[in-house]
Amino acid sequence: MMASSIFADPALTVALALAAGMIAQVIARHLKIPGIVLLLASGVTLGPDVLGIIRPGTLGGSLHALVGFAVAVILFDGGMNLNLGRLRREARSIQQLVTVGALVTAAGGALAARLIMDWDWVLAILFGTLVMVTGPTVITPLLRRIKVQPRVATVLEAEGVLVDAIGAIFAVVALEVVISPAGSLGGGAWHFLSRLGFGALAGTAGGLLLAFLLRQQKVLPEGLESVFTLAFVVALFQASNAVMPESGILSVIMAGIVVGNARAHVVAELREFKEQLTVMLIGLLFVLLAADVRIAQVRSLGWAGLGTVLALMLVVRPLNVWIGTLGSELTLREKTFLSWLAPRGIVAAAVSSLFAQTLEAEGMPGGEELRAMVFLVIAVTVVVQGLTGGRVAGWLGVRRPSDTGFVILGANELGRALGKALRDGGEEVLFIDSNPDACQAAEEDGFRCLHGSGLDEQIQVRAELDIRAGCLGVTSNEEVNLLFARRVRKDYKVPRVWVALRREHVGISEETVARLGGHVLFGEPQDIGGWMQDLGRGLATVERWKRSGREIPPPADRVRRDLHDVLLPLAVLRGRKVFPVDGTVTFRRSDHLYVVIREGARTEALAWLRNESWEPVDELPALPPAPVAV
Repeated sequence: MMASSIFADPALTVALALAAGMIAQVIARHLKIPGIVLLLASGVTLGPDVLGIIRPGTLGGSLHALVGFAVAVILFDGGMNLNLGRLRREARSIQQLVTVGALVTAAGGALAARLIMDWDWVLAILFGTLVMVTGPTVITPLLRRIKVQPRVATVLEAEGVLVDAIGAIFAVVALEVVISPAGSLGGGAWHFLSRLGFGALAGTAGGLLLAFLLRQQKVLPEGLESVFTLAFVVALFQASNAVMPESGILSVIMAGIVVGNARAHVVAELREFKEQLTVMLIGLLFVLLAADVRIAQVRSLGWAGLGTVLALMLVVRPLNVWIGTLGSELTLREKTFLSWLAPRGIVAAAVSSLFAQTLEAEGMPGGEELRAMVFLVIAVTVVVQGLTGGRVAGWLGVRRPSDTGFVILGANELGRALGKALRDGGEEVLFIDSNPDACQAAEEDGFRCLHGSGLDEQIQVRAELDIRAGCLGVTSNEEVNLLFARRVRKDYKVPRVWVALRREHVGISEETVARLGGHVLFGEPQDIGGWMQDLGRGLATVERWKRSGREIPPPADRVRRDLHDVLLPLAVLRGRKVFPVDGTVTFRRSDHLYVVIREGARTEALAWLRNESWEPVDELPALPPAPVAV
């Protein structure tokens, strides 16, 4: 009796749900399975039907408000991750999937519920509107684990974010039409379009205002930008909903897109803060909402319920994709993968809970069955598609190839110069840096940059180190460069690592780098800080030279000795292959060498290069385009 009264405390329910959500995601990370699978299992196990520890019913009406706050932050984060350039490239597929495709899903879901579950048309239509959505809370973590090709990932992420807003508004309008005695299709269409338009306008305006404030360093004191953004997003969500119900979802998504694509100096910090907060909130919501569903109601759906879910997965979703991608450039294999991967997420669960409460308050039957059916859809799609998505992507050949691209720790002037040389050779380059100004400079140069520490596990996961051809530590701190190289070799089995060492510094030896299986960048320890400063001040330039003479074998001691303070070798382009310079490089005839030349020693540098049979390259030859970073 005492234990029962303890767990009736709503504050304890929220605290335990938070803890359970994080523990489940930690375990899932170690087991390398989708976190949502364990979150759902945790919610059911700890909920009233099993252990009775987490009791969402104690929250009363506060549950809906808590879900709303969390959804606002999660979808704002989803909007921030949508790159406008990538969206434009796949605009046709995305537009069709979130409009025509979504309608196909709604109609197909309603028809499946009507024919298989034998529900009346009103309940079946409400079910169809609820399963329109997919959801970034499930799609984004799955894509980070599966690592599919950029085009497929862009379409799935954009569909997950945008269709959440459209589907939620569409579903709520459908509910209002059903419960209103004077409801009509014409009135419902007006309510849908007006809320959609208002949400888009409010979100765009709010996003522009927030982006402007974030650019003004004198307005927002340093360190308060992230929490200010959090408060702004929650206020925007609730204010938009107060003017037009359920328009807040689209408002925060649009605000996220605007801020995420703005060139504010704190955008990288915001992404890191929001992603960490999103992980916590996803855990909280899935545990609470899973615990709020009664197992007996799910069981009562029987084989008919499972058949309805299978119809959604195997018939309705493929129809959605094939109709929604007509005329697009997506291949047959890509369309097939899109047809398989459509797990439902937190918005479907949250809106179905609202439906259950509203229908019960109106004295209309079917609310609990509707919520149970949506939960069954979420559980089956998340578990089945989450656990099989990687295998299906592999079978269809839509996974990103392994050993692709380079990750550079250090978006400083020297790191960016090296990144440009590698990109010219057709390699994808991604930067990691804890300096937001350096990240912004890299993004202005067309690179993707992750803001944070290269030793942070979450940053390493986002950088997809397990598929990279190589990693380079190019910071002025050689200890950090070595730790980064050691970590990526040990934990992610990166085949090649390079470490920049400082000259005239009693610290890490070249033998230490060799013992971990790495190479010393630039061939030997260098004046790293000096080269960075000279590049930043315009006192050094990057040039490309072509070799016409005989081969120079490693270790090329004469080359290394002569290059001190004159020029710095960055990378070699050999045919269509590019790689950083280290002490093992053999220069061959027709090689192209990217070098940094100090203006103060330019005459000496040019004389040395010409004496060693290097010739300047006036015009760059045609090269394959650099892969688009995701």
